[in-house]
Amino acid sequence: MSLTRDVTTVGSATLLSRLLGFFRDVGIAAILGAGAMSDAYFAALQIPNLFRRLLAEGALNAAFVPMWLRLREEEGPDAARRFGERAFGTIFLALGLITLLCVVFAPATIHLIAPGFASDDARYHFAVEFIRLSAPYIAIAGLVAVAASILNAEGRVGAVSIGIVVFNAVLLSAVIVVVAIGSVSTLAGDILSFAIALAGLGQFIVIGGALMKSPQRPRRISFTLSQEARRFYARAIPGVIAGGIPQLKLMAGAMVASSSPAAVSWLYYANRLYELPLGVVSIAIAAVLAPRIASSVLAGDREAIAASQSRALEIALALALPSAIAFATLATPIAGGLFERGAFGPNDTIAVAAALAAISAGLPGHILEKVLAGISFAYEDTRTPMYAALAGLAVATTLALLLFPRFGHVGIAAAIAMSGWVGATALSIILWKRGWLKIHRSAWRRLPAIIFASAVMGIVILSGNTLIAMNFSASSTAIGRIIILAAMVTAGLATYIACLHVLGIARLKDLIAAVNDRRKAES
Repeated sequence: MSLTRDVTTVGSATLLSRLLGFFRDVGIAAILGAGAMSDAYFAALQIPNLFRRLLAEGALNAAFVPMWLRLREEEGPDAARRFGERAFGTIFLALGLITLLCVVFAPATIHLIAPGFASDDARYHFAVEFIRLSAPYIAIAGLVAVAASILNAEGRVGAVSIGIVVFNAVLLSAVIVVVAIGSVSTLAGDILSFAIALAGLGQFIVIGGALMKSPQRPRRISFTLSQEARRFYARAIPGVIAGGIPQLKLMAGAMVASSSPAAVSWLYYANRLYELPLGVVSIAIAAVLAPRIASSVLAGDREAIAASQSRALEIALALALPSAIAFATLATPIAGGLFERGAFGPNDTIAVAAALAAISAGLPGHILEKVLAGISFAYEDTRTPMYAALAGLAVATTLALLLFPRFGHVGIAAAIAMSGWVGATALSIILWKRGWLKIHRSAWRRLPAIIFASAVMGIVILSGNTLIAMNFSASSTAIGRIIILAAMVTAGLATYIACLHVLGIARLKDLIAAVNDRRKAES
């Protein structure tokens, strides 16, 4: 498959998954709003979300794929298969223990991740119950991660993409069940929490089923640590930590904000919007771009290395920059149009919009950090991205503590945004000095053009939104907000694509051809 078609396949499936996730969040916002129950649910949700980010969304993949490819190349397919068998067994054993600890010590876990929840606070008791119900997902996430990594290494990205969709489809189904039974009590939180484990199981069934058709499918699960497995974990742990830093930043922010009622929920809703483009690009990088970069590095082809890295940077910036500008200019229409209904009121819209506008400034930095980390992983160096990410985490935590007393949850969002640029800047300097970061000559023309097209799009969106706000009152209704939001997004997207076409960056006929190729491949 071509690079464009692979990215289109993964990106489309991830986008569909994120949209399903948004429908789920819309339902949760209407059911729980922003209060004690939602604060408890989102606090407890941080643990399974952390392991999903660490494992199931590609962080483990970055360390697994280069080693799997090298074993297959140097020692043959059987060596790669045995490596996968040991990874399955040892990860499941370790994560099963962590799951048990989370269930048994749930009260202590909540005190750690939400210190503002007092023992006599209703939020604390709800959160303890919710974390126990969702904890089984931790063990399942490890199995999903290994199975997906093997499929990605083989270039079979379709099943991995479908698995992501299934995960959010199950969670959306749980929301529909809660709405159908009309529950707004603890039962609603119980159903939504347990659905996380069920969603992980559904994802594993899809991805595991596809893996069983592979010649390198595991024949038995091994719990022993071979030399290759030890080397893998030595390289994987720093990479996994680096991949989980974005979630750790949110957790650190939630810890700071937990003393303020509803602040945890406002941050969660803003972060969910923020994660739409971040998740799409991150998974595309892990599933498609990183293996391509790793293959070019393994082959030692300098021209291919520069081309693959430059293409990854172009795709990342082409998705991240317009998304950040759209979030900043349309923060209120987005938050109001998606969430303002039921228990989620106008004041919640204002609070979430302010956090979204602040955090969106860091989107390009966080996505560039993902691409640069993938380049480092291709050279089997997972420590450098970890150190850069930890520097970003330190910046996010320090700034959150400094800004929260004056700016509240918006200060925390701004701190998270700033940290993304810190990590990306540190990585780019280090990789450039090592000679690992290679920019193809064509990228020096294409990257500025992408920036220019994004700026034009931002001007169009801002002008259109201002004119509509001055002349129409439709925004006072739920349908009106959705119509305005859809119109602005459509206008912005059309402007952006037109600019890329005029500048010769992405011809419309090439985009259409890529979509047609993907459809033919899937038929």
